[in-house]
Amino acid sequence: MNHILNTAIIGFGLSGRVFHAPFISELDEFKLSKILTRNEGSKNYIAKHYEGTEVVKDLELILNDQTIDLVIITTPNKLHYSFAKQALKSGKHVLIEKPFTVTTDEADDLIRLSKEYNRILTVFQNRRYDSDFKTVKHIIEQGLLGKLVEYEVHFDRFRNHLKPNAWKEKDEPGAGILYDLGPHLIDQALVLFGEPQKIFADVRKQRSCSDVDDYFEIILYYDRLKVTLKAGMLVKESLPKYILLGENGSFVKYGMDIQERDLRDGKVPKNSTNWGQEPVSIHGTINTELNGLAVRGKVTSLAGDYRDYFKDVYNAINKNCEPYVTPLQARTTIKIIELAIKSSEEGKTFNL
Repeated sequence: MNHILNTAIIGFGLSGRVFHAPFISELDEFKLSKILTRNEGSKNYIAKHYEGTEVVKDLELILNDQTIDLVIITTPNKLHYSFAKQALKSGKHVLIEKPFTVTTDEADDLIRLSKEYNRILTVFQNRRYDSDFKTVKHIIEQGLLGKLVEYEVHFDRFRNHLKPNAWKEKDEPGAGILYDLGPHLIDQALVLFGEPQKIFADVRKQRSCSDVDDYFEIILYYDRLKVTLKAGMLVKESLPKYILLGENGSFVKYGMDIQERDLRDGKVPKNSTNWGQEPVSIHGTINTELNGLAVRGKVTSLAGDYRDYFKDVYNAINKNCEPYVTPLQARTTIKIIELAIKSSEEGKTFNL
């Protein structure tokens, strides 16, 4: 029977506050029952925005609560494995913020536990529901560029200093831009093209102040297709987000999906009439040949909607079926990250 999923969020930094709590509290399929945080500012924020949600500071108060169905883990990356393992063993379904884990060995153990305890295990790959990615996916599936030969995607930022007390920029397991933004770009490539044959990567520290990697370029090799995934922290001038080259034409797009910006500004889907719809100014440009006709113009972006991710998780738990983002897919992403690090260190191309 369909029932509301009592949900607990472990951790309430940017991820929990911006990407999870607004949707869990808004969607009828979920109830935001508990949040684990020891931060006083977060406690005050929760009291103001999520009346009726209990704030706890002890993990056991979530694990031992038999009414909790789903646990969402938004802790620093190095804690994903430990917290997810405990949650699965306590009989909870588990949603982990990306990256899945730090190592494939950790991923394998969580997959084993999810099967042993018959619990749904999934990873938050919300960027599958970005407006631009959905549009790119549609263009490829419709064959609008002919046989694709090159796919390049950027996730660039400009910050030439370190954020104070930011764990992502501290020298610890799972920190750095490769584990932060890499899972998004790798997962999207796997959705579009499947597993590559070979991988080469350049991972480095570009900022003199950085203790962790803040730039990467990953090249995934397929039969006739070259996939380039890039992210950096010293890109002040906007570069194309997507560049697609095919035998019949090209597609180029600038700009980021607007959902994160709106969520950071405190907006939520229920108060928006055009949630996830990009402005015309950042619609992509296509230049191609279709049935002998030369076509060039703007492609109206499909609307993005992160609510669809959570609805899929609900259906997977309710029907005990595989979620759209499977743990095996997430494991492959971690495997590629591990190979990217090895490739960069040794200057070699590796088979997947």
